[in-house]
Amino acid sequence: MYICQKKMRRLLLFTALFFSSCLTALAQVTFTVTDVPAGTSEEDTLYTAGNFNGWDAGDPQFAMTAEPDGTYSVTFEPAPGTLEFKFTQGSWETVEGNANGGFLPNRMLNYEGGVLEVEMDILSWEGSAGTSTAASNVAVIAEDFYIPQLDRNRRIWIYLPPNYNASDNTYPVLYMHDGQNLFDNATAAFGEWEVDESLNALFEEGDSGIIVVGIDNGGTARIDEYSPWVNSAYGGGEGAAYVDFIVETLKPFIDDNYQTKSGRDFTGIMGSSLGGLISLYAAVEHQDVFSKAGIFSAAFWFADECYAHVTNQGKQQDMRIYLIAGEQEGSSGEQVEDMLDMEQTLLAAGFSSSEVIAVAHQDGTHSEGYWKREFPSAYEWLFRSMPSGVEEDLAFMNEVVLFPNPGGNTVQILLPESPQPITVRVFTVEGKQVRLIQSADRRMSLTDLTSGQYFIGFYLNNGLCLGIKPLIRE
Repeated sequence: MYICQKKMRRLLLFTALFFSSCLTALAQVTFTVTDVPAGTSEEDTLYTAGNFNGWDAGDPQFAMTAEPDGTYSVTFEPAPGTLEFKFTQGSWETVEGNANGGFLPNRMLNYEGGVLEVEMDILSWEGSAGTSTAASNVAVIAEDFYIPQLDRNRRIWIYLPPNYNASDNTYPVLYMHDGQNLFDNATAAFGEWEVDESLNALFEEGDSGIIVVGIDNGGTARIDEYSPWVNSAYGGGEGAAYVDFIVETLKPFIDDNYQTKSGRDFTGIMGSSLGGLISLYAAVEHQDVFSKAGIFSAAFWFADECYAHVTNQGKQQDMRIYLIAGEQEGSSGEQVEDMLDMEQTLLAAGFSSSEVIAVAHQDGTHSEGYWKREFPSAYEWLFRSMPSGVEEDLAFMNEVVLFPNPGGNTVQILLPESPQPITVRVFTVEGKQVRLIQSADRRMSLTDLTSGQYFIGFYLNNGLCLGIKPLIRE
């Protein structure tokens, strides 16, 4: 009897090991690349890099085998879950791109276990469609910067002022979304913002410089990451975690490794469309971290909750919020209407008229070209410096009225009563004074000014600046 029981236990153990071995063998994925870009050398080794191998772009264990039929394949045994990956030629400088040679978001595959074979084509190697247009003072911090709040990786760019390496200066920092569209046409799907070219030009004209951190969008994850609220038709819901990544992980890394002015007074955030939505959320939610927000063509329609969020949070700290939208966005100018509704919501929440600007452009479209054109004006207004040692007199500035603004040939300037005479000065965005007015409460002609952005400064006779308001000449 004992011998029979012993044999039975051995049989059961053998059976368990057998089935365990079978189950392990069934956990197997094979990627096969059936077509590669023209010009790919037969001597080039292709690799698979993803969240299953630490995003190692040249991992020998994930080198693909060149098959006799011209295909490439690799087989591995991942754990079930969402697989994120890309194909490379051994480095992130030779990563695959989209059909135009631009940035291709991470490939994503839901793997539920078992044997799975997937065939794919590589459309291009990134940058192959043209030479990089990024300035020499733009760099990629990491191709696979880890986002612990979302357990995924992302490419991070950085722009440094032209004098950064030759100076001990510290600089303000602007965090921007859709990083692949900011600096380099080779990675931009619809054209770039030319942030680096614009800032370099402003630096040559006397701007003191700024650091810009660009965060690539997550491709298919972009919608989820750029809204903290869920839209039942499109997605969303990961925005709060994404913003926490910027605040809790990325910003501390940047402040620890670069010459930054880390305080909130020197920290801004900017984006367009859904990137505008998440930028406003971040600025209002984390007023202790951000003091400036550039909100371009924001997709407020995506989540009506954004208005209630502003109302519920209210003003906690002084801010500068720059809203723009184009009349050519949407079928009936809805983008501008939404922007103006948000402007009124911000004002009702306690932000002053000197802290919020809403600019509509008749020719504005939902495009990188429009945002590129308007970036310098937004940057100048958000990061302009007050005269040394002077803080804005918000009580005075809250009563200053400019109308119409944006305006045409004239603008009316109404000032509160003051025990001292007020001098009004008009400046271009480059800081050149173009008008001086010695008295208040008067209509000022703008016929000799070209269309564009200006600033109106209000001064006491002793030179003390009470504050500055933006003026748009249409």
